[in-house]
Amino acid sequence: MTEELVVQRVEVLFVGSPPARQVERASGVGEVEVDGRVLRCTVYGSFQPFLEALRGYEVISLKSMNSGE
Repeated sequence: MTEELVVQRVEVLFVGSPPARQVERASGVGEVEVDGRVLRCTVYGSFQPFLEALRGYEVISLKSMNSGE
């Protein structure tokens, strides 16, 4: 079975400062932007590396949408 690579645009609001460096280093993550307590990025494929980069940081909200929507 062949699967297309899922591309998601993600916006996360944190209690404190976002872990921008960890997210930038996560496999399959690009276009990382930080605006105060909000981090926006694009996740290509699996969310697992992205979620692991958030470990230890308190997330208030997380929005994800397919790229192009």
